[in-house]
Amino acid sequence: MSRIIVVTSGKGGVGKTTSTANLGMALARIGRKVVLVDADFGLRNLDLLLGLENRVVYTALEVIARECKLDQALVKDKRQPNLSLLAAPQTRNKTAINANHMKALVEVLSRYFDYVLIDCPAGIETGFQNAIAGAKEAIIVTTPEISAVRDADRVIGLLEANRIKDIKLIINRLRPTMVKTNDMMSVEDVLEVLSVKLVGVIPEDEQVIVSTNKGEPLVLAEKVPLAGLAYENTAQRLDGQAVDFIDFNAIDDSFISRLKRWLSGNSK
Repeated sequence: MSRIIVVTSGKGGVGKTTSTANLGMALARIGRKVVLVDADFGLRNLDLLLGLENRVVYTALEVIARECKLDQALVKDKRQPNLSLLAAPQTRNKTAINANHMKALVEVLSRYFDYVLIDCPAGIETGFQNAIAGAKEAIIVTTPEISAVRDADRVIGLLEANRIKDIKLIINRLRPTMVKTNDMMSVEDVLEVLSVKLVGVIPEDEQVIVSTNKGEPLVLAEKVPLAGLAYENTAQRLDGQAVDFIDFNAIDDSFISRLKRWLSGNSK
């Protein structure tokens, strides 16, 4: 049974597209057939994060307009054959597609893939309504900041109003040291506000910028960084596996202890 999941946030800049790319790649690496649908018409970025921008010939718009076949528009990832991309058109005419178009499109895709992950545009206007139209599940991505959490709470209400009840949460860019000093909301704080099932916690990691510029998801790195490992674990939980959450506090304490010992040894 195919799973159609919209990845959304409400607020822009919280790492929604990065999460979509890494979850898709991680699921494909464990043998699932995955298609990523970029629903951000006019401002597509998913192809860039995957390093597939030069392979895009047709987009979702040409498929809907019947100017090409679906398989012509699907771009297979050059590193992982289980992963495909359906790109968004770089057009400002966002009225060229409506909710019924998107619903029909993802229903067709669901016949051929185990997972259909829809990268939703920021905001809660027409693009959002189009992106969620055919979804059966949702993943909310938020950072542990009050403005992002408030927007996520608003989106959860809209999803439930649109009969999407299976909603999971990814908390992105967590900084354990800031949580300890009460300068950032903790995982528990966010869960208390949103009250949805937690599926992933991703730490702040400068390698995200490096991977974005390279067009290579974190989970493909030769030495997978901590954020990449967190995405791999998140994908496995999404797929129904029981995977423990990484204790970032323990990792942080271990690093600080090693640093203190190093400094102490160099001060003699």
